[in-house]
Amino acid sequence: MANVNIGITEKNRQAVAGALNQVLADEHILYNKTRSYHWNVEGPSFMELHKLYEEQYTVLAEIIDEVAERIRTVGHFAEGRLKELLKLATLDEPQVPTRFEKQIPNLDADHETIINNLRKLIKDFDEKYKDIGSSDFLTGLLKQHEKMAWMLRSYVG
Repeated sequence: MANVNIGITEKNRQAVAGALNQVLADEHILYNKTRSYHWNVEGPSFMELHKLYEEQYTVLAEIIDEVAERIRTVGHFAEGRLKELLKLATLDEPQVPTRFEKQIPNLDADHETIINNLRKLIKDFDEKYKDIGSSDFLTGLLKQHEKMAWMLRSYVG
């Protein structure tokens, strides 16, 4: 890998990349779960939820790409092996419920887990690792997850 001189020590860039790889893993779990729910949802609001889940997994696919590119930006490699992503992830992959009454709270809880993790990392990246670029990047992700969680919560009232 080429020498990276972006004003952040190698030790700090390595720590940021490690944390971002964990974020990447959780984004993959949430993407796969949302896509699975899109395929398997049943009930009177099937079409609405089918479309909502598609909108959300499309956003999550973009987020996955952006997180991986941010890891490369700080000079490290993004994890892409599913086996390793599962080891890094904090989110769980339970059995797929087909009823939206279980799907929506499950997705909302995952978004909230990611949101809370991002809040901590935003501060750590800025203050502890002196990486305001990655901190700012995570602020954008935080806003996207907050909006998706709000949409899910609003659906069930």
